[in-house]
Amino acid sequence: MTTTATAAAEVTAWRNAVVVAYGASGLAFASWVSRLPAIRDGLDLTPGNIGMLLLCMTLGSFISVSASGLIVLRLGSTRTIRTGSIMVGCGLAIAGFGTSVLATPVAVAVGLAITGLGTASWNTASNVEGAAVERAVGRHIMPRLHGAFSLGTVAGAGLGAWAAAASVPVLWHLAAAGAVVAVSVTTAAAWFRADVTPVTGERTYVPDTFEDPSTGPIPVITPGAAQADGVPLDNKRKIAQAWRDKRTLLLGVMVLGLALAEGAAGDWVALALADGHGQTDAAGAAGYGLFVTFMTVGRFAGTLVLDRFGRVPVMRWCAALAVLGLGLFVFAPVPWLAFVALAIWGLGASLGFPVGMSAAADDPAKAAARVSVVSTIGYGAFLCGPPLLGLLAEHVGILHSLLAVMVMLVMSFLLSPVARKIP
Repeated sequence: MTTTATAAAEVTAWRNAVVVAYGASGLAFASWVSRLPAIRDGLDLTPGNIGMLLLCMTLGSFISVSASGLIVLRLGSTRTIRTGSIMVGCGLAIAGFGTSVLATPVAVAVGLAITGLGTASWNTASNVEGAAVERAVGRHIMPRLHGAFSLGTVAGAGLGAWAAAASVPVLWHLAAAGAVVAVSVTTAAAWFRADVTPVTGERTYVPDTFEDPSTGPIPVITPGAAQADGVPLDNKRKIAQAWRDKRTLLLGVMVLGLALAEGAAGDWVALALADGHGQTDAAGAAGYGLFVTFMTVGRFAGTLVLDRFGRVPVMRWCAALAVLGLGLFVFAPVPWLAFVALAIWGLGASLGFPVGMSAAADDPAKAAARVSVVSTIGYGAFLCGPPLLGLLAEHVGILHSLLAVMVMLVMSFLLSPVARKIP
């Protein structure tokens, strides 16, 4: 096999391994989300109680995502993803044990907190790894990588709907899902290459020098060092510079609104269908499955749409569709129309994260730090918003609490121009 063919095969294996990481993350998320009605019934929780339970996961996730940039720069994306997937697997099992055996919200809260700690840094590292493989492939594949996440959520929601209909104990369901997630991701991580692929100005794990046939030994940047005027920058300074970059911050806010739309659907659609539209728990899980199915359609179509129309028009249409779908879902006079609304809502929320990650990685030399910043802002909304909606639902009901998401979607619409590709 020629050197070119070998390199192409390595990139393909790398891409496939990253797909597994994204898909497993979606499976983990949808597995516990789809069983929220069963967790609620098993523990006799009110919407406010559920919001507080989700807040435990949010606290763990917020701690993890806040430090995710430093964690990835310190450990590398491979070790971060492996560690995070194992934590998520353990957290799911603990949450299931707390529901089915101990029947106490405290144990479930501990399991969700561990899941949150593992998920946030894992997902940030996946975005760094995804941006790197996108550069290696030379195509806009980030929407399809996030499409793999959506496929994972479709699979997880489908299994969750089946488990709910078949009355499978939450323990056995979540423990099995956790084991699949941990084993598949730790195995796939052997093919990750972001930590060992040289990028000018980025951190790499390679020997101190390499031989160039024409010039002899050339120094290679060592861990933790981007360069400015020949002076290494430590990891904290790299992150600080990214947080001071105006475009990066605005990208984060743009992603924030669409991420909140996605996160609110994930945590509350099943319950909103059950309590607001009078559907069964199984129908609620199926409704969430419909939402993520259309998110998946949007993400796999995203590469072609973005190539033809560009990031800015696509982001505007996404925000507009999300507003339309969300409003129609809340005010649907009949259940079937609520399911139609979920399809529109899913399409609208589909491309916020992938486009934000690609835009943050436009400058390869600063990609890791900027991707971590946009991920932190986006996941902050994804994680913090839904529990707060639970508290709001105590006063206005689950359905009407979702209207608060529209404010942030309007902001995403207005900030769409910041996603324009920089030369």
